[in-house]
Amino acid sequence: MPEPNPSPQVLCAGILVADIFVPPMPSLPASGELRATEDFLLETGGCAANVATSLTRLGVSAAVSGVVGTDVFGDFLINELTEKGADTSGIRRTPYFGTSKTVVLPVIGDDRRFIHTFGANNDFNEKDIALDTLEEGSVLYLGGLLIMPALKSEGVARLFEAARSRRITTVLDVVVPIGDASEAMEYLRPILRHTDLFMPNDEEAHSLTGEEEVEKQADAFLKAGCTTIIITQGVKGTLLKNKEVALYADTYPIEFVDGSGSGDAFAAGYITGLVEGWDLKRTLTFASAIGASACTQLGCTPGVFNREQAQTMMSEYLLNIPERTN
Repeated sequence: MPEPNPSPQVLCAGILVADIFVPPMPSLPASGELRATEDFLLETGGCAANVATSLTRLGVSAAVSGVVGTDVFGDFLINELTEKGADTSGIRRTPYFGTSKTVVLPVIGDDRRFIHTFGANNDFNEKDIALDTLEEGSVLYLGGLLIMPALKSEGVARLFEAARSRRITTVLDVVVPIGDASEAMEYLRPILRHTDLFMPNDEEAHSLTGEEEVEKQADAFLKAGCTTIIITQGVKGTLLKNKEVALYADTYPIEFVDGSGSGDAFAAGYITGLVEGWDLKRTLTFASAIGASACTQLGCTPGVFNREQAQTMMSEYLLNIPERTN
């Protein structure tokens, strides 16, 4: 078992979920139908767990901050993340909620269906995020913002401001609830002013900004104050934009199995480059390879590459990343 680094380089805070994956089916069962499948997959999930797992696989030490219940699923999450090499001392257990769980139903040739209980993530707040964890660290990642009701905008903004005062890079990811997201954007504005890197996908960016074009979405977030915006667009690739430059990354060809966790794996790949001081193109190329790898197996993290596997993909396929100076 990998030993957690006593001084993690990255603190991964946010959603923790016990994921139950059903193997891909040709269709959903009809009413009253019993559908036999291969064995289900029980895995660690949620943004914080997925990013931490991917980082440890890439050789970057990571700590996890989140909340689970006092049930067997909470035991499972803590034990599995520890086995994977993450520092789990920042995971709090609450008696008021069960551990968050998701049943994932992949349908071949169609999108996944999710059955989810928010559970203990309802109890997670900014006081659970201890910046002192990063004594020698460099990145605070917060994932799943907007669906954790105890996280208050002003509190998160103060946390990010304090992190930057310690020269800790702040990385933010969100999950945008279905419906009117105008209030969500107002909630985000104070936080974005202290965000070094914001990483929504294109659907989330559209919901938050109301803009159809990805460049206009990026411009809206930059205007709101974040330093760099990365918008992932699935098979259409990725846009990275800051005040100086815009980069468009193509996608790697893979045999697609399940897209769960690909955005979190991308985030872990990009954070690896941040920790190690790589240039933008190298970091974006590496992150794209790690994100693609998550889609090659069922589950959020089983397919995620290690560094050697990522380097092999990068050497076999030259990713196209056109650049434009702003």
